[in-house]
Amino acid sequence: MRSSQLSETLLPKKLAMPVFCSDPLSSVAYATEEILLILSLGGLAFLHLAWYVAGVIVALLAVVIASYRQTCRAYPNGGGAYTVARANLGESAGLAAASALLVDYVLTVAVSVVAGVAAITSAFPELSRHAVSLSVGFVVLVTVMNLRGVKESGKAFAVPTYGFLLGIYVMFAVAAYRQLSGQHLLAPTAGLPTYPEHSYVGIAVVLLAMRAFASGCTALTGVEAISNGVPAFQKPKAKNAADTLAIMGFFSITMFIGITVLALTLQVHVAESPTDLGLPADTPTQTALAQIAQTVFGIGPLFYYLQAATAAILILAANTAFNGFPLLASLLATDRFLPRQLHNRGDRLVYSNGIILLALFAIVLIVAFNANVSSIIQLYIIGVFVSFTLSQLGMVRHWQRELTSGTSSSSRTRIRRSQAINAVGATFTAIVLIIVLITKFTHGAWIVTIAMPLLFVTMQGIRRHYHRVTAELTPTPAGVSLPSRIHAIVPVSRLLLPTLQALAFARATHPSTLTAVTVQVDEQETQALADEWRAREIPVELKIINSPYREITTPILDYIRDIHRDSPRDAICVFIPEYVVGHWWEHLLHNQSALRLKARLLFTPGVMVTSVPYLMTSSHNLVTNGAPPPGAPISERPPATSNALRRIKTSA
Repeated sequence: MRSSQLSETLLPKKLAMPVFCSDPLSSVAYATEEILLILSLGGLAFLHLAWYVAGVIVALLAVVIASYRQTCRAYPNGGGAYTVARANLGESAGLAAASALLVDYVLTVAVSVVAGVAAITSAFPELSRHAVSLSVGFVVLVTVMNLRGVKESGKAFAVPTYGFLLGIYVMFAVAAYRQLSGQHLLAPTAGLPTYPEHSYVGIAVVLLAMRAFASGCTALTGVEAISNGVPAFQKPKAKNAADTLAIMGFFSITMFIGITVLALTLQVHVAESPTDLGLPADTPTQTALAQIAQTVFGIGPLFYYLQAATAAILILAANTAFNGFPLLASLLATDRFLPRQLHNRGDRLVYSNGIILLALFAIVLIVAFNANVSSIIQLYIIGVFVSFTLSQLGMVRHWQRELTSGTSSSSRTRIRRSQAINAVGATFTAIVLIIVLITKFTHGAWIVTIAMPLLFVTMQGIRRHYHRVTAELTPTPAGVSLPSRIHAIVPVSRLLLPTLQALAFARATHPSTLTAVTVQVDEQETQALADEWRAREIPVELKIINSPYREITTPILDYIRDIHRDSPRDAICVFIPEYVVGHWWEHLLHNQSALRLKARLLFTPGVMVTSVPYLMTSSHNLVTNGAPPPGAPISERPPATSNALRRIKTSA
């Protein structure tokens, strides 16, 4: 796609939902299960706490969504937490938010895909042993779809996203009908005991509830993605982004409430291991949502439909990260905190490098944790709430600046209301961050607390490197002086056509001096070369350098350094003849000496390197525009090269 077609990739709200909201919409599929899973560690007596935990999460979700709607309007150029924190709290705060988000996006892909595979294995338990390969395969699939373009991926993901919403609300309707008609519904695990891990009393109960709350906060993941991608919306961008966020909030909150209510009323029991439910260790387990669907629909088409839709949206929830990570990486690359390659758009106007990098990190994580969602999810959430907190604190500061800029009384009222929303959001998310750190640190979250500072320091190092390079490369007022003379050198091993071509080209540049250099490893071979050189009467001096240790590169470098030492204001140009071959295995057989010499010459001051390619027959597929095939007789080659070689032969 042409750069001028960028406007064609902008998203309407109906496509922005599956592109940016698949993660928060799908999080409800396992958020309730994570609450029940933690509370079950204390036994059945503690499951009633799920009502209170879920209520607090719903309130928090509403506050965070309202806060990010303010961000969309205030920063329509996107960037989310990074832009807000950097603009209002300083560069360090911005980098902290960015490092948290980058880590969180990698975890989002891993958790979403692994959770989707868990939904598949709940319907087909025999696939459990292939969880890792399935997860990796789905990451690759989502990567390829995103490389096709934002709008194309939105169209592809729209059906699974809206199909999941339809399935969940149909399940609610059927469950309500069956309950109101007097049917007593119980989950398959309702009669199973839950054996407590420890005896929880006093403060331990509070800590257990806090840990369940921290795990249930996975329902908030991905909320910030829309604020990062405001520029991807159709005009009016900020309004459409804020409206999409509100619609997403409605669906997320109502689905989370409905699934939690059904899980508790149907007495769904979950545990980390089947043995915790009194079942054999090799018993296949089902997710909480799968148990609810089986109870409401029975084993039939609707059950398999919802499982398929759940698996699809969980896997495609990774798409939120595949849009957020490359956009954020592009902004960071623009500000020189990440490599510049991440700023470039690919053939389909997407940030291809960022997409591929995210996929590689996610695959490594999935393989390292053996596609176990309970293990990976312990690393989750911390990055989310670090960015949430910094973003909301930044917005509070933003509104304070607006108040001091001399606005009207009506505007001041609106700004104070917005500031209050962000202040409440910052307070809530900061409290949750502390809870998450306390409850999850020893369960694997310490890895994230190390990864984020490392990424922070790395980005600062990249920025310092770019500043140092810019300072070093900036021209002085005097500019660059012309070299006094140019010494041309052509390395020679045998007198072949590539060598003659390099000599012809070197002569055509009219250097001050031209010398052919050969390194004597075998005296007989060198003598044969010298005899042929004289027989052809080549009008170029042949310099023979002894190499008692049979090394080729170092003697040439020493010879060049001697010239530079004697004439430091002169430039030295080394013309290296090289074969151009067409097969990968041929590269292993040719040009190794040339590659080693070029690599060393790059670090030699005062030296320019020119490669003189000679096309071999095997590289014919590289020839275009009706040029003669490589290896053709000299008379059939382009006139310039042919005449230059003919002059060499004529002089011989």
